[in-house]
Amino acid sequence: MRGFRKKCVVVTGGASGIGLAVSRRFAQAGARMALLDADADGLRAAEKALLASGHDAWGFPCDVSQENQCTAAMEAILDRYEGIDVLVNNAGITQRGAFVDTRTEVFERVMQVNFFGTLYCTKAAINSLIQRQGMIIVNESIAALTPLLGRTGYSASKHALHGLFSSLRSELHGTGVHVMIVCPGFVRTNLQTRALGCDGEITTHPQSSVGTHQTPDQVAEAIYQGALKQKRLLVLTPVGKASYWVHRFFPGIYEQIMRRQLRDELT
Repeated sequence: MRGFRKKCVVVTGGASGIGLAVSRRFAQAGARMALLDADADGLRAAEKALLASGHDAWGFPCDVSQENQCTAAMEAILDRYEGIDVLVNNAGITQRGAFVDTRTEVFERVMQVNFFGTLYCTKAAINSLIQRQGMIIVNESIAALTPLLGRTGYSASKHALHGLFSSLRSELHGTGVHVMIVCPGFVRTNLQTRALGCDGEITTHPQSSVGTHQTPDQVAEAIYQGALKQKRLLVLTPVGKASYWVHRFFPGIYEQIMRRQLRDELT
């Protein structure tokens, strides 16, 4: 089991939702927090709240879809904290709509943030993580392990992340760097209220979901406990776990259930 007191923990997408909840949880464990987010106002508010609670926290504006900004952010963090012990790749966006109606630039935008943004941050931090025998935490989704109707772009980005980090884990074997992949189900955050529609604008189409939504704090606690125990894969929520196992052994049945549960996504 690891401890995180005085460790430098970097969280992307740290201004709200799961990212902010994870930042609070690790800060409560005594970690020194570096929060990255493209939302400068939200980032300042998050930093101020953490500082007011007596935690060591620093917000750094960063659009993870821009490699130069990711590199600059990690360099600034290294200058301030002299190393990175944990990188929590959490920043992401989503989209909803039928593949046949969705513009290709929507897929490009989702991949740029979800996949390449995570790649850029990890690439910029990897040498320090190896030097300090640190940890990489990747917030994927149950969509990284199973198909998800009406979210082909989002699912593609999360499948790509799963391939990248499960392979990177093998490459990092023997370095002391641990990779933990997290697959939440439906969570009550502003991610869905900002979902891109088929035309690239924020969609007004209602979201379909299955099961009870977790809170960001519930997800953050699960991530923290998993990090302490150096878990390899965390699949959260009963529906998420059921989806994972049913799809693994009975993919046809899973797809039939999913089509019925999420059919409104395509109307």
